[in-house]
Amino acid sequence: METFHIVPESQHNALVQAAYQHRGFDADESREGALVCAEATRHGIRTHNGIKALHLDHLFGSGSKGCVPQAKIEEKPSRFAAAKIWNANRKLGQSTAYRAMNEAIRLADQYGVGTVSVDNAFHYLWGGGYVMDAAKRGYIAYTNCTAALAEVVPFGGKFPTLGTNPHSWGFPTTDAVGYPIVIDWATSVVAMGRVQQLKREGKPLPPLAAVDKDGNPTTDPNLATSLLPFGAHKGYGLSLINEIVGGFVGGSLPTLRNRWAQAEGDKGTCVFFFQVIHPEAINGGAFAKGRNQQQNVKAVIADVLGHGNEKCMLPGQLEATWAAHTAKAGGLLFSAAEVDAFNELARETGQPAWSTASLKTVVI
Repeated sequence: METFHIVPESQHNALVQAAYQHRGFDADESREGALVCAEATRHGIRTHNGIKALHLDHLFGSGSKGCVPQAKIEEKPSRFAAAKIWNANRKLGQSTAYRAMNEAIRLADQYGVGTVSVDNAFHYLWGGGYVMDAAKRGYIAYTNCTAALAEVVPFGGKFPTLGTNPHSWGFPTTDAVGYPIVIDWATSVVAMGRVQQLKREGKPLPPLAAVDKDGNPTTDPNLATSLLPFGAHKGYGLSLINEIVGGFVGGSLPTLRNRWAQAEGDKGTCVFFFQVIHPEAINGGAFAKGRNQQQNVKAVIADVLGHGNEKCMLPGQLEATWAAHTAKAGGLLFSAAEVDAFNELARETGQPAWSTASLKTVVI
Protein backbone atom coordinates (compact mmCIF):
# COMPACT_ATOMS: atom_id res chain seq x y z
CA MET A 1 0.00 0.00 0.00
CA GLU A 2 1.22 3.50 -0.80
CA THR A 3 -0.09 6.98 -0.03
CA PHE A 4 -0.71 9.30 -2.97
CA HIS A 5 -1.54 12.99 -3.08
CA ILE A 6 -4.55 13.90 -5.23
CA VAL A 7 -3.74 16.75 -7.61
CA PRO A 8 -6.56 18.26 -9.71
CA GLU A 9 -5.88 17.51 -13.35
CA SER A 10 -6.32 21.15 -14.33
CA GLN A 11 -3.68 22.14 -11.77
CA HIS A 12 -1.27 19.53 -13.11
CA ASN A 13 -1.85 20.52 -16.73
CA ALA A 14 -1.44 24.21 -15.96
CA LEU A 15 1.97 23.61 -14.38
CA VAL A 16 3.26 21.28 -17.12
CA GLN A 17 2.01 23.60 -19.84
CA ALA A 18 3.58 26.61 -18.10
CA ALA A 19 6.88 24.74 -17.82
CA TYR A 20 6.91 24.01 -21.55
CA GLN A 21 5.93 27.57 -22.45
CA HIS A 22 8.64 28.86 -20.10
CA ARG A 23 11.09 26.93 -22.29
CA GLY A 24 9.79 28.55 -25.47
CA PHE A 25 7.17 26.10 -26.72
CA ASP A 26 3.95 27.56 -28.11
CA ALA A 27 0.57 27.17 -26.43
CA ASP A 28 -0.67 24.33 -28.66
CA GLU A 29 2.34 22.07 -28.34
CA SER A 30 2.61 22.84 -24.61
CA ARG A 31 -1.05 21.92 -24.14
CA GLU A 32 -0.60 18.69 -26.13
CA GLY A 33 2.51 17.83 -24.13
CA ALA A 34 0.63 18.37 -20.86
CA LEU A 35 -2.32 16.23 -22.01
CA VAL A 36 -0.05 13.31 -22.88
CA CYS A 37 1.65 13.58 -19.47
CA ALA A 38 -1.75 13.60 -17.75
CA GLU A 39 -2.82 10.47 -19.63
CA ALA A 40 0.31 8.65 -18.51
CA THR A 41 -0.37 9.59 -14.88
CA ARG A 42 -4.07 8.75 -15.16
CA HIS A 43 -3.15 5.21 -16.17
CA GLY A 44 -0.41 4.73 -13.57
CA ILE A 45 2.54 5.10 -15.96
CA ARG A 46 4.74 6.86 -13.44
CA THR A 47 7.91 6.34 -15.48
CA HIS A 48 6.62 8.59 -18.28
CA ASN A 49 4.78 11.35 -16.46
CA GLY A 50 5.37 15.10 -16.55
CA ILE A 51 8.50 14.80 -14.43
CA LYS A 52 10.13 12.48 -16.96
CA ALA A 53 8.89 14.53 -19.91
CA LEU A 54 10.38 17.79 -18.71
CA HIS A 55 13.54 16.12 -17.43
CA LEU A 56 14.02 14.54 -20.87
CA ASP A 57 13.44 17.92 -22.50
CA HIS A 58 16.02 19.51 -20.22
CA LEU A 59 18.66 16.86 -20.92
CA PHE A 60 18.11 16.18 -24.61
CA GLY A 61 15.38 18.49 -25.89
CA SER A 62 15.13 22.27 -25.78
CA GLY A 63 17.92 22.25 -23.20
CA SER A 64 20.19 20.62 -25.78
CA LYS A 65 19.78 20.20 -29.55
CA GLY A 66 17.18 17.44 -29.74
CA CYS A 67 14.01 19.54 -29.70
CA VAL A 68 13.18 22.92 -31.20
CA PRO A 69 10.28 24.87 -29.65
CA GLN A 70 7.66 25.99 -32.19
CA ALA A 71 9.13 23.84 -34.96
CA LYS A 72 6.83 23.07 -37.90
CA ILE A 73 6.17 19.59 -39.27
CA GLU A 74 7.01 19.21 -42.96
CA GLU A 75 5.16 16.60 -45.04
CA LYS A 76 7.48 14.91 -47.54
CA PRO A 77 6.37 13.64 -50.96
CA SER A 78 5.00 10.10 -51.07
CA ARG A 79 3.57 8.18 -54.01
CA PHE A 80 1.45 6.08 -51.60
CA ALA A 81 -1.81 7.70 -50.56
CA ALA A 82 -2.12 5.77 -47.29
CA ALA A 83 1.48 6.36 -46.22
CA LYS A 84 2.59 9.76 -45.00
CA ILE A 85 6.20 10.76 -44.39
CA TRP A 86 6.93 13.65 -42.06
CA ASN A 87 10.02 15.61 -41.18
CA ALA A 88 9.25 16.74 -37.64
CA ASN A 89 12.12 19.23 -37.65
CA ARG A 90 12.70 18.30 -33.97
CA LYS A 91 9.23 19.41 -32.86
CA LEU A 92 8.11 18.41 -29.34
CA GLY A 93 7.70 14.64 -29.46
CA GLN A 94 4.32 14.36 -27.71
CA SER A 95 2.80 17.02 -29.94
CA THR A 96 4.19 15.35 -33.07
CA ALA A 97 3.00 11.89 -32.03
CA TYR A 98 -0.45 13.16 -31.05
CA ARG A 99 -0.89 14.64 -34.50
CA ALA A 100 0.66 11.66 -36.30
CA MET A 101 -1.74 9.18 -34.69
CA ASN A 102 -4.70 11.37 -35.64
CA GLU A 103 -3.44 11.48 -39.21
CA ALA A 104 -2.99 7.69 -39.31
CA ILE A 105 -6.59 7.34 -38.07
CA ARG A 106 -7.79 9.66 -40.81
CA LEU A 107 -5.95 7.56 -43.40
CA ALA A 108 -7.39 4.33 -41.99
CA ASP A 109 -10.90 5.73 -42.26
CA GLN A 110 -10.26 6.39 -45.95
CA TYR A 111 -8.02 3.48 -46.99
CA GLY A 112 -8.50 0.83 -44.28
CA VAL A 113 -4.93 1.29 -43.10
CA GLY A 114 -2.72 4.31 -42.62
CA THR A 115 0.93 4.80 -41.72
CA VAL A 116 2.90 7.86 -40.70
CA SER A 117 6.69 7.70 -40.62
CA VAL A 118 8.40 10.55 -38.80
CA ASP A 119 12.05 11.51 -39.22
CA ASN A 120 14.02 14.12 -37.23
CA ALA A 121 11.83 13.60 -34.19
CA PHE A 122 12.23 14.08 -30.45
CA HIS A 123 11.13 11.25 -28.14
CA TYR A 124 7.35 10.96 -27.63
CA LEU A 125 7.48 9.31 -24.17
CA TRP A 126 4.61 6.85 -23.48
CA GLY A 127 3.76 5.08 -26.74
CA GLY A 128 0.96 3.16 -25.05
CA GLY A 129 -1.04 6.35 -24.61
CA TYR A 130 -1.30 6.99 -28.35
CA VAL A 131 -2.41 3.47 -29.26
CA MET A 132 -4.78 3.37 -26.27
CA ASP A 133 -6.48 6.53 -27.48
CA ALA A 134 -6.84 5.05 -30.98
CA ALA A 135 -8.17 1.78 -29.57
CA LYS A 136 -10.77 3.64 -27.49
CA ARG A 137 -11.90 5.22 -30.75
CA GLY A 138 -12.30 1.80 -32.39
CA TYR A 139 -9.02 1.19 -34.22
CA ILE A 140 -6.15 -1.28 -34.10
CA ALA A 141 -3.00 0.80 -33.65
CA TYR A 142 0.75 0.28 -33.46
CA THR A 143 3.73 2.51 -32.90
CA ASN A 144 7.44 2.16 -32.30
CA CYS A 145 10.27 4.64 -31.97
CA THR A 146 13.99 4.81 -31.52
CA ALA A 147 14.70 5.87 -27.95
CA ALA A 148 16.53 9.04 -27.00
CA LEU A 149 19.83 7.31 -26.24
CA ALA A 150 21.55 4.02 -26.93
CA GLU A 151 21.44 2.69 -23.36
CA VAL A 152 20.91 -1.04 -23.93
CA VAL A 153 23.60 -3.67 -24.35
CA PRO A 154 22.71 -6.16 -27.13
CA PHE A 155 22.42 -9.84 -26.19
CA GLY A 156 25.91 -11.29 -25.89
CA GLY A 157 27.56 -7.85 -26.01
CA LYS A 158 29.06 -5.45 -23.51
CA PHE A 159 28.57 -1.94 -24.96
CA PRO A 160 25.20 -0.13 -25.21
CA THR A 161 24.34 0.28 -28.90
CA LEU A 162 20.52 0.02 -28.77
CA GLY A 163 17.78 2.22 -27.41
CA THR A 164 15.17 1.00 -24.98
CA ASN A 165 13.09 1.08 -28.17
CA PRO A 166 9.43 0.60 -27.18
CA HIS A 167 6.70 -1.21 -29.11
CA SER A 168 3.05 -0.38 -28.45
CA TRP A 169 -0.11 -2.12 -29.72
CA GLY A 170 -3.68 -1.11 -28.92
CA PHE A 171 -6.83 -3.14 -29.69
CA PRO A 172 -10.47 -1.97 -29.57
CA THR A 173 -11.70 -4.48 -27.00
CA THR A 174 -13.78 -2.25 -24.71
CA ASP A 175 -16.96 -4.08 -25.72
CA ALA A 176 -15.28 -7.42 -25.07
CA VAL A 177 -13.49 -6.84 -21.75
CA GLY A 178 -14.33 -3.29 -20.65
CA TYR A 179 -11.11 -1.58 -21.74
CA PRO A 180 -8.64 -1.56 -24.65
CA ILE A 181 -6.04 -4.30 -24.60
CA VAL A 182 -2.75 -2.40 -24.77
CA ILE A 183 0.52 -4.26 -25.21
CA ASP A 184 3.23 -1.72 -24.51
CA TRP A 185 6.80 -2.39 -23.53
CA ALA A 186 10.31 -1.10 -23.66
CA THR A 187 12.59 -3.79 -25.07
CA SER A 188 14.89 -3.48 -22.07
CA VAL A 189 13.98 -5.24 -18.82
CA VAL A 190 13.07 -1.80 -17.45
CA ALA A 191 12.99 1.67 -18.96
CA MET A 192 15.54 4.23 -17.79
CA GLY A 193 12.57 6.18 -16.44
CA ARG A 194 11.91 3.24 -14.14
CA VAL A 195 15.51 3.42 -12.92
CA GLN A 196 14.99 7.12 -12.18
CA GLN A 197 11.69 6.43 -10.41
CA LEU A 198 13.19 3.69 -8.21
CA LYS A 199 16.10 5.99 -7.42
CA ARG A 200 13.61 8.67 -6.27
CA GLU A 201 11.72 6.12 -4.21
CA GLY A 202 14.86 4.47 -2.73
CA LYS A 203 13.94 1.05 -4.12
CA PRO A 204 16.11 -1.60 -5.87
CA LEU A 205 16.04 -2.66 -9.49
CA PRO A 206 14.98 -6.19 -10.46
CA PRO A 207 17.86 -8.64 -11.08
CA LEU A 208 19.54 -8.69 -14.51
CA ALA A 209 17.94 -5.42 -15.56
CA ALA A 210 20.98 -3.12 -15.57
CA VAL A 211 24.76 -3.01 -15.44
CA ASP A 212 27.18 -0.60 -13.83
CA LYS A 213 29.98 1.34 -15.54
CA ASP A 214 32.13 -1.78 -15.58
CA GLY A 215 29.45 -3.92 -17.21
CA ASN A 216 28.59 -5.84 -14.03
CA PRO A 217 24.93 -6.56 -13.21
CA THR A 218 23.56 -4.32 -10.45
CA THR A 219 20.25 -3.83 -8.65
CA ASP A 220 21.30 -0.40 -7.30
CA PRO A 221 19.64 2.33 -9.41
CA ASN A 222 22.36 4.75 -8.28
CA LEU A 223 25.02 2.58 -9.97
CA ALA A 224 23.09 1.60 -13.11
CA THR A 225 24.58 3.09 -16.28
CA SER A 226 23.25 0.75 -19.00
CA LEU A 227 20.30 -1.57 -19.40
CA LEU A 228 19.82 -5.16 -20.55
CA PRO A 229 17.21 -6.41 -23.06
CA PHE A 230 14.32 -8.45 -21.72
CA GLY A 231 14.10 -12.07 -22.78
CA ALA A 232 17.76 -12.22 -23.78
CA HIS A 233 17.96 -12.69 -27.58
CA LYS A 234 14.19 -12.13 -28.02
CA GLY A 235 14.18 -8.63 -26.54
CA TYR A 236 17.36 -7.90 -28.46
CA GLY A 237 15.61 -8.82 -31.71
CA LEU A 238 12.61 -6.63 -30.91
CA SER A 239 14.86 -3.70 -30.06
CA LEU A 240 16.73 -4.22 -33.30
CA ILE A 241 13.45 -3.90 -35.23
CA ASN A 242 13.15 -0.26 -34.17
CA GLU A 243 16.70 0.54 -35.21
CA ILE A 244 16.21 -1.09 -38.62
CA VAL A 245 12.85 0.62 -39.23
CA GLY A 246 14.51 3.87 -38.18
CA GLY A 247 17.31 3.18 -40.63
CA PHE A 248 14.80 2.79 -43.48
CA VAL A 249 13.01 6.04 -42.53
CA GLY A 250 16.16 8.16 -42.14
CA GLY A 251 17.53 7.65 -38.65
CA SER A 252 21.28 7.40 -38.34
CA LEU A 253 23.62 5.53 -35.99
CA PRO A 254 22.08 4.59 -32.62
CA THR A 255 25.25 5.50 -30.73
CA LEU A 256 25.08 9.06 -32.10
CA ARG A 257 21.49 9.73 -31.08
CA ASN A 258 21.27 12.89 -28.93
CA ARG A 259 25.05 12.88 -28.54
CA TRP A 260 25.55 16.09 -30.45
CA ALA A 261 29.28 16.51 -30.00
CA GLN A 262 29.78 13.13 -31.68
CA ALA A 263 26.99 13.59 -34.25
CA GLU A 264 28.55 16.64 -35.88
CA GLY A 265 27.99 16.26 -39.62
CA ASP A 266 25.66 13.28 -39.03
CA LYS A 267 22.15 12.92 -37.51
CA GLY A 268 21.27 12.52 -33.85
CA THR A 269 17.48 12.59 -33.95
CA CYS A 270 14.87 9.91 -33.21
CA VAL A 271 12.44 8.22 -35.62
CA PHE A 272 8.75 7.32 -35.12
CA PHE A 273 6.51 4.87 -36.95
CA PHE A 274 2.70 4.77 -36.63
CA GLN A 275 0.24 2.34 -38.14
CA VAL A 276 -3.55 2.30 -37.75
CA ILE A 277 -5.85 -0.43 -39.09
CA HIS A 278 -9.60 -0.05 -39.35
CA PRO A 279 -11.12 -3.33 -38.06
CA GLU A 280 -13.38 -3.52 -41.11
CA ALA A 281 -10.29 -3.68 -43.32
CA ILE A 282 -9.33 -7.10 -41.92
CA ASN A 283 -12.83 -8.53 -41.42
CA GLY A 284 -12.89 -11.93 -43.11
CA GLY A 285 -16.57 -12.36 -42.27
CA ALA A 286 -16.52 -16.16 -41.84
CA PHE A 287 -16.76 -16.26 -38.05
CA ALA A 288 -17.79 -19.49 -36.34
CA LYS A 289 -21.33 -19.99 -35.03
CA GLY A 290 -22.62 -16.84 -36.74
CA ARG A 291 -20.64 -14.48 -34.51
CA ASN A 292 -19.82 -10.98 -35.72
CA GLN A 293 -16.30 -9.55 -35.47
CA GLN A 294 -16.63 -8.12 -31.96
CA GLN A 295 -18.38 -11.23 -30.66
CA ASN A 296 -15.62 -13.35 -32.16
CA VAL A 297 -12.87 -11.30 -30.51
CA LYS A 298 -14.70 -11.61 -27.18
CA ALA A 299 -14.95 -15.39 -27.63
CA VAL A 300 -11.24 -15.69 -28.42
CA ILE A 301 -10.27 -13.71 -25.31
CA ALA A 302 -12.66 -15.78 -23.18
CA ASP A 303 -11.05 -18.97 -24.44
CA VAL A 304 -7.56 -17.66 -23.64
CA LEU A 305 -8.68 -16.78 -20.11
CA GLY A 306 -10.66 -20.00 -19.64
CA HIS A 307 -9.60 -23.51 -18.73
CA GLY A 308 -8.35 -22.47 -15.29
CA ASN A 309 -6.70 -19.26 -16.53
CA GLU A 310 -9.40 -16.98 -15.13
CA LYS A 311 -6.98 -15.18 -12.82
CA CYS A 312 -4.59 -14.27 -15.64
CA MET A 313 -4.24 -10.57 -16.39
CA LEU A 314 -4.73 -8.98 -19.78
CA PRO A 315 -2.33 -6.29 -21.02
CA GLY A 316 -3.98 -2.96 -20.33
CA GLN A 317 -5.82 -4.24 -17.26
CA LEU A 318 -3.44 -2.58 -14.81
CA GLU A 319 -3.75 0.71 -16.66
CA ALA A 320 -7.56 0.43 -16.68
CA THR A 321 -7.55 -0.36 -12.95
CA TRP A 322 -5.35 2.65 -12.21
CA ALA A 323 -7.57 4.87 -14.35
CA ALA A 324 -10.48 3.72 -12.18
CA HIS A 325 -8.49 4.69 -9.03
CA THR A 326 -7.81 8.08 -10.61
CA ALA A 327 -11.46 8.63 -11.47
CA LYS A 328 -12.59 7.63 -7.98
CA ALA A 329 -10.03 9.94 -6.36
CA GLY A 330 -11.11 12.84 -8.56
CA GLY A 331 -7.58 13.85 -9.54
CA LEU A 332 -4.17 12.64 -10.66
CA LEU A 333 -2.19 10.64 -8.12
CA PHE A 334 1.39 11.44 -7.13
CA SER A 335 3.73 10.26 -4.37
CA ALA A 336 5.33 12.76 -1.99
CA ALA A 337 8.61 12.45 -3.90
CA GLU A 338 6.81 13.22 -7.16
CA VAL A 339 5.11 16.27 -5.67
CA ASP A 340 8.55 17.50 -4.59
CA ALA A 341 9.81 17.04 -8.15
CA PHE A 342 6.86 19.00 -9.56
CA ASN A 343 7.54 21.78 -7.06
CA GLU A 344 11.05 22.06 -8.47
CA LEU A 345 9.41 22.70 -11.84
CA ALA A 346 7.12 25.26 -10.21
CA ARG A 347 10.13 27.13 -8.87
CA GLU A 348 11.77 27.00 -12.31
CA THR A 349 8.72 28.55 -13.97
CA GLY A 350 7.59 30.91 -11.21
CA GLN A 351 4.35 28.99 -10.69
CA PRO A 352 2.65 28.34 -7.33
CA ALA A 353 3.98 25.29 -5.52
CA TRP A 354 1.71 22.38 -4.69
CA SER A 355 1.13 22.40 -0.94
CA THR A 356 0.92 18.84 0.34
CA ALA A 357 -1.04 20.16 3.34
CA SER A 358 -3.83 21.30 1.04
CA LEU A 359 -3.91 18.15 -1.10
CA LYS A 360 -6.14 15.24 -0.19
CA THR A 361 -4.57 11.80 -0.08
CA VAL A 362 -5.58 8.25 -0.92
CA VAL A 363 -3.96 4.94 -0.01
CA ILE A 364 -3.73 2.36 -2.81
